[in-house]
Amino acid sequence: MLSEIGTLFNEPMVAPPSDRRFTTRVLNAWARAARGRFPSWAEMQRVELGEDWRWVFTVDLKKSVGFPYFIYIGDHLSKLSDVYLADATDWTLSLLDVATGEIEAAAAAQGPHLRDDELTLCDGRRIMFRSILAPLADDGENISHMLGAATGRFA
Repeated sequence: MLSEIGTLFNEPMVAPPSDRRFTTRVLNAWARAARGRFPSWAEMQRVELGEDWRWVFTVDLKKSVGFPYFIYIGDHLSKLSDVYLADATDWTLSLLDVATGEIEAAAAAQGPHLRDDELTLCDGRRIMFRSILAPLADDGENISHMLGAATGRFA
């Protein structure tokens, strides 16, 4: 497994060093679609994010019972579900779990939630991890989905 993680991060799986610009691009795209209200998932799908879509996910909050119900997950980001962290209490915690771990807090705050962490992978290497969560609403008012994006690079 350790060699698989190394291979995963040597591919273009981890976003380029422009991590902060990546989360800023996603935040700006969300804000442009929002126009003073919560954008819908349909509206976000029309946003031009180019390669950034490979690092984005969307969760349907109504269908999420106990764990996130993904309705979209970018092809690079989906690989994060197999990258586990060295956690003192839970060795099953993945990078994707970290990216989705504060969905309820973001929904309660009714606005974008940024996260910037240094995490330790199960093989002992450290990764600089950044993520963003932003609420979506089918009707513009009542949060029904959460848009997320996550990237990282080795520390």
